[in-house]
Amino acid sequence: MALPLLRCSCRRPLTVLTPYLRLERAALIRHFTKGPVTTAVSSVRYYSSEGNRHQKVVVLGIPNPFIWFRTRIYYFLIRTYFDREFSIEEFTDGAKQAFSHVSRLLSQCQFGALEGLVAKDLIGKLEQKCLNLPLSHKRALSADPEEIMYTTPGDVGIYYDNNGRKFVSILMRFWYLTSAHLPEDTMEGTRTFQVALGDGEKPESKRLLTANYEFQREFTQGVTPDWTITRIEHSKLLD
Repeated sequence: MALPLLRCSCRRPLTVLTPYLRLERAALIRHFTKGPVTTAVSSVRYYSSEGNRHQKVVVLGIPNPFIWFRTRIYYFLIRTYFDREFSIEEFTDGAKQAFSHVSRLLSQCQFGALEGLVAKDLIGKLEQKCLNLPLSHKRALSADPEEIMYTTPGDVGIYYDNNGRKFVSILMRFWYLTSAHLPEDTMEGTRTFQVALGDGEKPESKRLLTANYEFQREFTQGVTPDWTITRIEHSKLLD
């Protein structure tokens, strides 16, 4: 079976993300079902802005059937040709932890700490963008693990460069809540929730934001099997 080629070259350096993507199977947290329709429900209680009625936030994802089927083929190819123990559920859980950690470092402008986690050429671009962000936007970049409402794989790529090196890339999409105070005119299209932190306490407004992180690993024989983040996008904040 011939492997599909999606890209012809790759100049991004690979660094280490292994601590966040090698997890024990017993510690897996499954966020979606095996079928094409997936649902994630938070255990935090929410209140609508129209009253004091209790509500739970439900994030319902219905992927494009073609993309869902295509990614399953790629998972099969990865297990067949590259890593027999590859599990998208395990990878998703590790990517979620990596997303929370890296987004916190971005929020704090700790760009030196991103080395070994994020591609070097990407770190420089992120530094230029983050330094120009308002303080409220920087705060909104950080995603606490408990505030990540939904995580799902996006596109998957298997390709070679001109020297025959083999790569796999997986794009992950995250939906998370933030209590950062963001200007209404710059956050059009985002959803706002009223969150009650305790009995009798005044509800706190939180926004549901999205982010895309692409993870890449080289599978060339003799190369250390490490993942690195090669793409970071925070909608309305860091595009």
